[in-house]
Amino acid sequence: MKLDLQQDFFSLFGLPLSFQIDSALLEQTYRALQSQVHPDKFSHLSDSERRLSMQWATRVNEAFQTLRSPLNRARYLLILKGVDTQEESNTAMPIEFLMQQMEWREALADAKYAKKTEVLDKIERQVQALKRTLELELAQDLDNVHDYVSASGIVRKLKFIEKITEEISSAFDELDN
Repeated sequence: MKLDLQQDFFSLFGLPLSFQIDSALLEQTYRALQSQVHPDKFSHLSDSERRLSMQWATRVNEAFQTLRSPLNRARYLLILKGVDTQEESNTAMPIEFLMQQMEWREALADAKYAKKTEVLDKIERQVQALKRTLELELAQDLDNVHDYVSASGIVRKLKFIEKITEEISSAFDELDN
């Protein structure tokens, strides 16, 4: 195996250092890399070679999981650019964004209580629409204007969106039971 454990995830997958990536190519390269480094292929070799294949399989999986998620990909790109997203320490958000979050959470609680899946569907569509808009803004900031401060703010917003998406999913699960 002539792979470099120090290379970044984009290089590992032969992708440009960019937020916008070719998902099909990512998937195809992942399968090719996995077949190349899968530990089963090295079961007949020495312990050190088996350990190395396990490290590679783990690295390929980690890279794939990071790059396939827009939020994780953006975080990773910012890390590569030396930018801390400050997700844990900087919770300041525009007031209209926070108000929207509060409205969705109230509507979500009401929908769960009233067992109205159509309301959950509506909230989910609104959240997904905002998520798509934010991802487009993130692509612009990261790939075109290189505004990493703005991109960090969008990553923090997407973290909120991810959390409410999980809450919506959980509400659907509750209503299905």
